[in-house]
Amino acid sequence: MSIRNRLSGLTRTEEGRKRQSIGGISWETIQGYLWALPYLAAFAVFLLWPLAKGLWMSAHDWNPLLPSESEWIGIQNYVELLNDPFFWSALWNTIYFVVLTVAPMVVLSLALALGVNRNVKGKTALRTIYFSPYVLTIAVVAIIWLEFLSTDFGPINYYLNLFFGIRPQWLTSELLAMPSLAMTTVWWLLGFNFIILLAARQNVPERLYEAARLDGASTWRQFRDITVPQMRNALLFVVIIQFIYQFQVFGQPYVMTGGGPSQSTRTIVYYLYQSAFNQQSFGYAAAIGYILFAILVGISLVNYYVIGGNNE
Repeated sequence: MSIRNRLSGLTRTEEGRKRQSIGGISWETIQGYLWALPYLAAFAVFLLWPLAKGLWMSAHDWNPLLPSESEWIGIQNYVELLNDPFFWSALWNTIYFVVLTVAPMVVLSLALALGVNRNVKGKTALRTIYFSPYVLTIAVVAIIWLEFLSTDFGPINYYLNLFFGIRPQWLTSELLAMPSLAMTTVWWLLGFNFIILLAARQNVPERLYEAARLDGASTWRQFRDITVPQMRNALLFVVIIQFIYQFQVFGQPYVMTGGGPSQSTRTIVYYLYQSAFNQQSFGYAAAIGYILFAILVGISLVNYYVIGGNNE
């Protein structure tokens, strides 16, 4: 038998195996499920089960030491939560923090991505510098900025006092504490957005800009009609991720201000933490978590339809 015939026979055998099915399900589909099974198992154990358990806890006056003796109270935790002034204060603080961080982060990271994409000297070093803060943990970032924002010994106040004779109380003033946390967060997370948007900008075909320049389009017109539409998916991703991430802010107020002064930096997740571990109200804390989950789903859907709705 010739080599060609042997290869043809092997090909037909392989195709026959592929056409085999078990219970009407093709062998390729079964293989796909088998490969996905480890991930699905981890997904169920570490996400689906905690979600279901948290929802169950939120309907109880939960006793973590004796779960079987936890009292069923239905939606009482949610009713109490909606009438809790401390919750609404924490929600407002969180929204204020999100306003202070998301827009500056997206705008600055887009500006840096567009700038570094140009033929500038040292752009590789600039990429490293912009991204490097993101690799730090929040504890390290908080300690660094505690030193920078120190009233008496911080370099920021040193130069402000040297040139203007002022020493702002960055972390102990109700007016300045939250903006200080926002400034810390923007510095820390700017690099993540920068890398995403830089990659998106580099995927925009340069021929579009060349054609626009030949037609006499201004820089602003190129940005509005080419850059933004071509980068819409990346911008949508960055905006949604940052809304979700900043609504869950915890480390910055926990390490830098302890929720103060006068609870002006106590956020939703910080209040959840206090309810669970300081007040031992685990069912109430679970209810806070589910309210936050509902808020994040709503915000993500709004962002998707507002930013991504015209992308079809």
